[in-house]
Amino acid sequence: MKNIYSLFYKNLFLTNRLFAGLGACSIFFLLSFFFPWLGVLPELFFWILIFLFIADAFLLYQTSKGVFAKRHAPERLSNGDDNELGIYIENLYPFNVDMGIIDEIPFQFQKRDIWFKTSLKPHQHKLINYLLRPTKRGEYEFGDIRVYVKSPLGLIRRRYNFSQAETLPVYPSFLQMRKYELMAISNRLTEIGIKKIRRLGHSLEFEQVKNYIAGDDYRTINWKATARRGDLMTNIYTDEKSQHVYCVIDKSRSMKMPFEGLSLLDYAINASLVLSNVALLKEDKAGLITIAEKLGSVVAADRRPVQLNKIMEVLYKEKTRYLETNMELLYSTIRNVLKQRSLVVFFTNFESMSALERQLPFLKRISRFHLLLVVFFENTELKKLSEQPAGNVEDIYIKTIAEKFAYDKKLIVKELAKHGIQSILSTPQNLTINTINRYLELKAKQKI
Repeated sequence: MKNIYSLFYKNLFLTNRLFAGLGACSIFFLLSFFFPWLGVLPELFFWILIFLFIADAFLLYQTSKGVFAKRHAPERLSNGDDNELGIYIENLYPFNVDMGIIDEIPFQFQKRDIWFKTSLKPHQHKLINYLLRPTKRGEYEFGDIRVYVKSPLGLIRRRYNFSQAETLPVYPSFLQMRKYELMAISNRLTEIGIKKIRRLGHSLEFEQVKNYIAGDDYRTINWKATARRGDLMTNIYTDEKSQHVYCVIDKSRSMKMPFEGLSLLDYAINASLVLSNVALLKEDKAGLITIAEKLGSVVAADRRPVQLNKIMEVLYKEKTRYLETNMELLYSTIRNVLKQRSLVVFFTNFESMSALERQLPFLKRISRFHLLLVVFFENTELKKLSEQPAGNVEDIYIKTIAEKFAYDKKLIVKELAKHGIQSILSTPQNLTINTINRYLELKAKQKI
């Protein structure tokens, strides 16, 4: 019995309408001292309010299951993307109700305003959708769903607690990966900004012989097949396949810097996942190496169906470290793991020329055996500072320093090009599209 009363009081909440009624009742009693003709009206108003309170409580507590709620969530969330979740709500009362719904989302989002209002007719159901954007990989714990129900009288609310505790993993951006995958399959990559590359000649990987039609390259005419068939026949060539594409991710402290909630490491991880998927769709072999002061994970290049899942599981667990990258270890790892000439996409960050000079000898050695593409980040915050007008001496000093750092980034690109090393200087937001662009360009120009 005690537990029943305890549950009753814990889940009973008074509304503003009840407090307004009590306030009006108090005013009536106060006025009755100055206007005796009011008589029993204040007492009558008070007892009517008490009766309505009891009736409202009876309406809401006449059944133990007045509403039903359930969370609809995907099996995993995509890092850095808007993930859609839903709350299914159903009214089991025989009258209209107003509801306030709280979903206990993980603390990582730091949101305290997940409050949804809705009204439902008898036995009506509804699905309420909302978006969450995680900015860190890992496990996110969701709590219960709490529904506050109000009858048409609206004097009290009854709270229903639905146990919906669950833990969802946040993986690298697989939503972004699927978007580019669909574009690549349908050959519509140009629609989202990926450039169409002019081919220099054609590759030497033979595909088939077909009838010659106007516009075909006359240099590919197969004269032997033409003599046999009596019609002009031409050879068709396709892109070379099974080339090795390795994403090398720097996990040192330089990749800890955050932009729009995501660290540079997360941007590099998302871009690596998308690039690996595009490479597999192009029938190349994708591999992965992570490095900091010590060697992280190594996934040998392959194009089996399970390769992408293997890469995703490795990327899910990666974290930044707080020491400098051991470039000597990286060079020896590449020499031992990569047995043939490959495209090595090195995701790192340089904030100054001195940072590049420390790593340049090892980058030059790697580029001697492989096609090296160094991808590093443009500091968008410094760019904003350099573009702001200066109002005083301090602003001039800050603007000058910001412009110097931005200029150093451009010098790094020129220094790498001077040693025959290709590079991409990209904003974090455009990293994925710029990396895929360069991969397709290198593949079209047959540099791999």
